[in-house]
This record gives sequence, structure tokens and C-alpha cells, in this order.
Amino acid sequence: MSGTRVVLTGATGFIGSTVLRELASVGGRELASPGGADGGPGAPRGRPHITAVARRPPAHRDLADRWVAADLARPDTLRGLCDGADVLLHLACALGPDAETCAAVNVAGTAALMEQARRAGTPRIVHLSTAAVYGPGPHRGADVHDLVPAPVSPASRTRLAGEAPALAAGATVLRPGLVLGRGDRWVVPALAELVARVPARWDGGRGLLSAVGVTALARLIARLALAAPGAPAGVFHASHPEPVRCGDLLAELAAHGVLPVAEDDVSGGDLAWRDLSWDECVARLRATPGRVSERQFALLARDHWYRSDRVWEVAGCAPGPGPVECVGEAAGWYRALVAESRGV
Repeated sequence: MSGTRVVLTGATGFIGSTVLRELASVGGRELASPGGADGGPGAPRGRPHITAVARRPPAHRDLADRWVAADLARPDTLRGLCDGADVLLHLACALGPDAETCAAVNVAGTAALMEQARRAGTPRIVHLSTAAVYGPGPHRGADVHDLVPAPVSPASRTRLAGEAPALAAGATVLRPGLVLGRGDRWVVPALAELVARVPARWDGGRGLLSAVGVTALARLIARLALAAPGAPAGVFHASHPEPVRCGDLLAELAAHGVLPVAEDDVSGGDLAWRDLSWDECVARLRATPGRVSERQFALLARDHWYRSDRVWEVAGCAPGPGPVECVGEAAGWYRALVAESRGV
């Protein structure tokens, strides 16, 4: 699929910008799997032609062949966007608490974009959703069809609703869990706040979480975009196949200086790494107000993992090292971000 014409929405976002870099680097090589394995049968050769879409294109536009300013909340700006495209990668979304904005972008905007893809006859669509559509949990090793989504927030409710027009257009819908790496402004900052409010191994650090490094996720998306024959329409979990233990993730972040190491409290106990029951953790959280909610605490500390091996097999793409092993690559980014949030 050399010279594949790709339209990428959300090209300046956390995940979208990483996918853009991955697509731009494909140039004359096979789209390799992580760990150095070759792309295997059907791997593409030749750089794709990339149309990058963002509300506000950046000043430096060297990674894409063409930049387009468009806003999902304004369907008129999407007109003709998919004309001539071989692949649509729809990675843009609204994540804030405003229900009206989320509905305009994630539902109406997605439907309008899918209509453009239908009109243009775009044969391949990859749509990014989220495992947050499943709601509070706990969830343990469930496959896509094992759970009935029960989203709670405006963002997750509307992202679930936005899956419907994407699926109707024949899209491959991806539901990653926690996404880690340079550019992450939610997962690790939330963990840092929670460690400050509840300095302990939460419920013994036993919680298993579905997570994926942003670079691995970008490689998977690029593979789905460019490799023949491509993934079938439907919903796939898109985390690393091996879940991450919450305690291991916290320990790795502490080892890289992103989170504080254990400090003694006034009673002389090693409170920061003491095992606390979940009830004790919730009580401490409630006693110390902050931005991260009790629901979000549970999402980060208790079992929320989903079977994710199938999408990697379908794509012919090895997932590579687990997300914990990838934390070190973004340690400098995370240290600066956490220090900024603390006003250091």
C-alpha cells in the first residue's frame, strides 16, 4: 500500500501526534513490529501521503503532506475531508466535563465525519474510543462481548455513542485502557495527586490495569492503517495483552523520581508504602479533597483489565515491552509535568 492516502484527525493531540510521527517515519521501510520483528506478509513499503487534521494546525507542519483546519463541532468544516482517501484515522475527541461539547464533538461530529467517509467511499476506517465506556468495574480479563458498557462521565458516554456511526461506516473501533508516555497529562498526574492524598499501597497494590504505551499504540494504529488486508470492522480492546499491577506501576514511577519515595509519618511508620485496605484508602481520599474523584481513584487502583491480545494478532503486530517498562522513556516528561502541577 505504498503511497496510501491517510486522513488523520486529532493530529496535534497526545495519541494523534504520536501516530503522525509513526506514519511519517514509515518511509521506505517495512512497518516493523516492536522488538525488531519484521512486518511480515502484507507489510507496507513507501511513505503514506498524510493529510493531518486539527482545529489549530501547528506552525511547523513538516510531518504531514497537507494540514487542514477543521472542527468536529462544526460539520461544515469537514466537507470533502475524505475525498480521495484510502484510510481515515479518527483519533480526535472531546474529553472535558461539558456534556454539550462532548456530544457535539464525539457524537454529532463523528457522525458527520463518517458521512464524509461514506460519500467519498473511503475503504478503511480506524476509530479511537476508550475502555472507560465500561464504567466503574471492577473488570477482570473480560473480552469485548463479555461486558455491557455502562459509561459514567459525559466524555465516556458520548464516546460510546460515537462508536455507533463509526461501526455503521465499517470502522475498526479501538478501546485502549490507560495510555502512558510522553504527552500523557491525565494518568500519571492523577497517580501523583492520589499518592499525595493517600500515601500507601492501595489495597496492597494488587489492582490489575489495562494499559499501553503511546508509542506501541501508535505503531498498532499505523499498522492497521497501512498493512493489508487490515482489521475487520468491529470493536477491539487495544491495550497491552499483559495487565499492569498498580503497585508495580507506582514503584516504577517512584524509581524514576516521578513519584516520591516512602517517607515516615509522625507516628514513625513507613506510611507511604504501607498496605491499606480499600475502605481505608477511600476514607483517606475523602478526608483530603482534590481534583481526582473517588470513581477515578477506583479506575486507577482496582481491577480494570480487558483481554487485548486479539487486535495485535489481527494486525500482525507484536505489542513489545509492557507499559511499566516504557515508563522510563517518558520519565523526564513526567518529572517536569508533576513538578509543574505542584508549583515546584
